[in-house]
Amino acid sequence: MLTQIRWKRKQRNKYFKRPVRNCRSFLTEINMGYEIERKWNPSMEDARRLAEGAPFKEIVQGYVCTDPVIRIRRDGDEYYVTVKGKGTLKREEINLPVTKEAYDELMEKSSGRIISKRRYRIPYEGRTIELDFFNGKYEGLLILEIEFENEEEARDFNAPECFGAEVTGDYRFTNAYLSQNL
Repeated sequence: MLTQIRWKRKQRNKYFKRPVRNCRSFLTEINMGYEIERKWNPSMEDARRLAEGAPFKEIVQGYVCTDPVIRIRRDGDEYYVTVKGKGTLKREEINLPVTKEAYDELMEKSSGRIISKRRYRIPYEGRTIELDFFNGKYEGLLILEIEFENEEEARDFNAPECFGAEVTGDYRFTNAYLSQNL
Protein backbone atom coordinates (compact mmCIF):
# COMPACT_ATOMS: atom_id res chain seq x y z
CA MET A 1 0.00 0.00 0.00
CA LEU A 2 2.74 2.45 0.91
CA THR A 3 4.54 1.80 -2.37
CA GLN A 4 1.44 2.92 -4.26
CA ILE A 5 1.48 6.40 -2.70
CA ARG A 6 3.34 8.99 -4.74
CA TRP A 7 5.68 10.85 -2.44
CA LYS A 8 6.34 14.50 -3.31
CA ARG A 9 9.44 16.15 -1.92
CA LYS A 10 8.70 18.69 0.86
CA GLN A 11 4.95 18.69 0.25
CA ARG A 12 2.23 17.81 2.71
CA ASN A 13 0.64 14.58 1.59
CA LYS A 14 -3.15 14.74 1.79
CA TYR A 15 -3.19 11.51 3.79
CA PHE A 16 -0.58 12.13 6.46
CA LYS A 17 -0.56 14.85 9.09
CA ARG A 18 3.08 15.90 8.81
CA PRO A 19 5.16 16.96 5.78
CA VAL A 20 6.81 14.06 4.00
CA ARG A 21 10.33 14.81 2.71
CA ASN A 22 10.91 11.43 1.11
CA CYS A 23 9.81 7.84 1.51
CA ARG A 24 12.99 6.66 3.26
CA SER A 25 12.87 9.35 5.97
CA PHE A 26 9.14 8.78 6.41
CA LEU A 27 9.55 5.03 6.92
CA THR A 28 12.22 5.54 9.58
CA GLU A 29 9.83 7.81 11.54
CA ILE A 30 6.95 5.32 11.61
CA ASN A 31 5.93 4.15 15.07
CA MET A 32 6.91 0.55 14.40
CA GLY A 33 6.95 -1.94 17.19
CA TYR A 34 5.30 -4.90 18.79
CA GLU A 35 1.97 -5.03 20.52
CA ILE A 36 2.07 -7.43 23.46
CA GLU A 37 -1.36 -7.81 25.01
CA ARG A 38 -3.71 -10.20 26.71
CA LYS A 39 -7.50 -10.18 26.36
CA TRP A 40 -10.45 -11.24 28.50
CA ASN A 41 -14.21 -11.40 28.11
CA PRO A 42 -15.71 -9.98 31.33
CA SER A 43 -19.33 -10.22 32.42
CA MET A 44 -21.51 -7.15 31.89
CA GLU A 45 -21.78 -6.66 35.66
CA ASP A 46 -18.01 -6.71 36.17
CA ALA A 47 -17.39 -4.54 33.10
CA ARG A 48 -19.84 -1.88 34.29
CA ARG A 49 -18.23 -1.86 37.71
CA LEU A 50 -14.72 -1.51 36.24
CA ALA A 51 -15.78 1.26 33.81
CA GLU A 52 -17.73 3.34 36.33
CA GLY A 53 -16.40 6.91 36.22
CA ALA A 54 -13.54 6.09 33.82
CA PRO A 55 -12.82 8.25 30.76
CA PHE A 56 -13.84 6.87 27.38
CA LYS A 57 -13.75 7.56 23.66
CA GLU A 58 -16.00 6.42 20.86
CA ILE A 59 -14.13 4.31 18.30
CA VAL A 60 -15.23 3.48 14.76
CA GLN A 61 -13.08 1.21 12.63
CA GLY A 62 -13.09 -0.73 9.40
CA TYR A 63 -10.70 -3.07 7.62
CA VAL A 64 -9.23 -2.62 4.14
CA CYS A 65 -7.72 -6.08 4.51
CA THR A 66 -7.63 -8.78 7.18
CA ASP A 67 -4.57 -10.74 5.96
CA PRO A 68 -2.44 -8.81 6.67
CA VAL A 69 -4.60 -6.69 8.95
CA ILE A 70 -4.95 -3.12 7.67
CA ARG A 71 -7.32 -1.20 9.90
CA ILE A 72 -8.74 2.31 9.59
CA ARG A 73 -9.79 3.86 12.91
CA ARG A 74 -11.36 6.99 14.32
CA ASP A 75 -10.51 7.25 18.02
CA GLY A 76 -12.30 10.34 19.32
CA ASP A 77 -10.86 13.19 17.21
CA GLU A 78 -7.85 11.22 15.98
CA TYR A 79 -7.55 9.07 12.85
CA TYR A 80 -5.16 6.18 12.16
CA VAL A 81 -4.24 3.49 9.70
CA THR A 82 -2.78 0.47 11.48
CA VAL A 83 -1.00 -2.50 9.97
CA LYS A 84 -0.79 -5.58 12.21
CA GLY A 85 1.22 -8.74 11.81
CA LYS A 86 0.16 -12.26 12.68
CA GLY A 87 -0.13 -13.47 16.25
CA THR A 88 -2.28 -13.12 19.34
CA LEU A 89 -0.09 -12.44 22.40
CA LYS A 90 2.66 -10.63 20.47
CA ARG A 91 2.52 -9.17 17.00
CA GLU A 92 4.04 -6.40 14.96
CA GLU A 93 2.02 -3.21 14.80
CA ILE A 94 2.52 -0.01 12.83
CA ASN A 95 0.29 3.02 13.57
CA LEU A 96 0.13 5.90 11.12
CA PRO A 97 -1.81 9.06 12.01
CA VAL A 98 -3.86 10.23 9.02
CA THR A 99 -6.21 13.08 8.20
CA LYS A 100 -9.98 12.90 8.47
CA GLU A 101 -10.15 13.02 4.66
CA ALA A 102 -7.91 9.96 4.38
CA TYR A 103 -9.97 8.16 7.02
CA ASP A 104 -13.22 8.91 5.15
CA GLU A 105 -11.78 7.79 1.81
CA LEU A 106 -10.30 4.58 3.21
CA MET A 107 -13.48 3.71 5.14
CA GLU A 108 -15.30 3.67 1.80
CA LYS A 109 -12.87 0.94 0.72
CA SER A 110 -13.23 -1.16 3.87
CA SER A 111 -14.60 -4.67 3.64
CA GLY A 112 -16.90 -6.40 6.08
CA ARG A 113 -18.80 -4.75 8.90
CA ILE A 114 -17.84 -1.45 10.45
CA ILE A 115 -17.11 -1.88 14.15
CA SER A 116 -18.11 0.76 16.65
CA LYS A 117 -17.41 0.62 20.35
CA ARG A 118 -16.95 2.70 23.44
CA ARG A 119 -13.47 2.27 24.91
CA TYR A 120 -12.85 2.96 28.58
CA ARG A 121 -9.26 3.51 29.73
CA ILE A 122 -8.92 2.39 33.34
CA PRO A 123 -5.75 2.59 35.47
CA TYR A 124 -4.92 -0.77 37.03
CA GLU A 125 -1.76 -1.70 38.96
CA GLY A 126 0.48 0.64 36.97
CA ARG A 127 -1.04 -0.41 33.65
CA THR A 128 -4.04 0.69 31.62
CA ILE A 129 -7.05 -1.52 31.02
CA GLU A 130 -8.77 -0.87 27.71
CA LEU A 131 -12.34 -2.07 28.11
CA ASP A 132 -14.49 -2.12 24.97
CA PHE A 133 -18.28 -2.09 24.99
CA PHE A 134 -19.31 -2.92 21.42
CA ASN A 135 -22.29 -1.26 19.70
CA GLY A 136 -24.66 -2.15 16.86
CA LYS A 137 -24.65 -5.78 15.74
CA TYR A 138 -22.05 -6.48 18.42
CA GLU A 139 -24.10 -5.00 21.27
CA GLY A 140 -23.32 -6.88 24.49
CA LEU A 141 -19.85 -8.02 23.44
CA LEU A 142 -17.17 -6.95 25.92
CA ILE A 143 -13.41 -7.23 25.50
CA LEU A 144 -10.88 -6.17 28.11
CA GLU A 145 -7.24 -5.75 27.04
CA ILE A 146 -3.99 -4.94 28.82
CA GLU A 147 -0.73 -4.20 26.99
CA PHE A 148 2.61 -5.24 28.43
CA GLU A 149 6.25 -4.21 27.93
CA ASN A 150 7.42 -7.76 27.18
CA GLU A 151 6.17 -11.33 26.86
CA GLU A 152 7.49 -12.40 30.25
CA GLU A 153 5.54 -9.63 31.99
CA ALA A 154 2.43 -10.63 30.03
CA ARG A 155 2.75 -14.30 30.98
CA ASP A 156 3.43 -13.53 34.65
CA PHE A 157 0.38 -11.30 35.03
CA ASN A 158 -2.33 -12.83 37.23
CA ALA A 159 -5.70 -11.50 36.19
CA PRO A 160 -8.40 -11.09 38.82
CA GLU A 161 -11.58 -13.11 38.47
CA CYS A 162 -13.56 -10.00 37.45
CA PHE A 163 -11.68 -9.92 34.11
CA GLY A 164 -13.63 -13.01 33.05
CA ALA A 165 -12.46 -15.75 30.70
CA GLU A 166 -9.16 -15.19 28.95
CA VAL A 167 -9.53 -15.02 25.16
CA THR A 168 -5.99 -13.97 24.17
CA GLY A 169 -5.37 -16.98 21.94
CA ASP A 170 -8.89 -17.10 20.49
CA TYR A 171 -8.85 -15.43 17.06
CA ARG A 172 -12.66 -15.11 17.22
CA PHE A 173 -12.15 -12.23 19.66
CA THR A 174 -9.99 -10.21 17.24
CA ASN A 175 -11.69 -7.19 15.72
CA ALA A 176 -10.51 -8.21 12.25
CA TYR A 177 -12.32 -11.54 12.61
CA LEU A 178 -15.42 -9.86 14.06
CA SER A 179 -15.56 -7.47 11.11
CA GLN A 180 -15.91 -10.42 8.74
CA ASN A 181 -17.76 -13.13 10.68
CA LEU A 182 -20.28 -12.15 13.32
